[in-house]
Amino acid sequence: MQRVRLRYTKRGRLRFTSHRDFQRAFERALRRAEVPMAYSAGFTPHPKVSYANAAPTGTGSEAEYLEIALVQRRDPGELRTLLDAYMPDGLDVVDAVEARGSDFTDRLEASEWELRLDDVTPQEAADATAAFLAADTVEVQRRTKKGVRTFDARAAVLSLTSAAAAPGDGPVRRADGPGTAACAILRLVVRHLTPAVRPDDVLSGLRAAAGLAPQVPATVTRLAQGPLDEESGTVTDPFAPDREAPGEPGGPAGTSIATAPGRTA
Repeated sequence: MQRVRLRYTKRGRLRFTSHRDFQRAFERALRRAEVPMAYSAGFTPHPKVSYANAAPTGTGSEAEYLEIALVQRRDPGELRTLLDAYMPDGLDVVDAVEARGSDFTDRLEASEWELRLDDVTPQEAADATAAFLAADTVEVQRRTKKGVRTFDARAAVLSLTSAAAAPGDGPVRRADGPGTAACAILRLVVRHLTPAVRPDDVLSGLRAAAGLAPQVPATVTRLAQGPLDEESGTVTDPFAPDREAPGEPGGPAGTSIATAPGRTA
């Protein structure tokens, strides 16, 4: 049995795709591409697809991951191109490697996020960021299936920076009507802990620590997800161990191809 790991994106309007909707679209692509999937045992067999730490609905992402099991060997690069052709634009399969080594989910130690705050000045964002980072703890609340839960949003945040939106980054919306307004961009690296600290928890923490309360909902995008380089505080490539491992005799080595024809990575 061959295992292949894939990276995919959620872009544009497709950021509002739920995880269940993505599963349906991906399994449809598997059927149309006639991928030789391995299936689970039992009364209702399902294709063996393992999803890892999917981003919340409404959140864009450049770094979503899954693993599939095949009963026949396929070249990962060719498989990626074929699957991407059958996926909707915005749900793009952008990378593939043959699985080698340890459980893949163990490598997803942290995420890098970008938060676009329309109608917030760069100075307001910088002041709120400084107040958040200066705090030892920032308690926030989130409603869960077990009720309202209180936890520390500060402990998981490894870095948090702010900047003005660069020219050409897209239209800036005003909360009170048409026209242009200020726009700040936050970049943060968050360690994956239990309970997980999400970008909306950090926004709640900025409100609690500094009173920052944007009137326009933030546009959130996951930029990277993977192993954490403790020395630099950066998120690294989770496929690196698969690419570096030697291939099996007679089998293709791990392959990475950035995009399919006509698609943008």
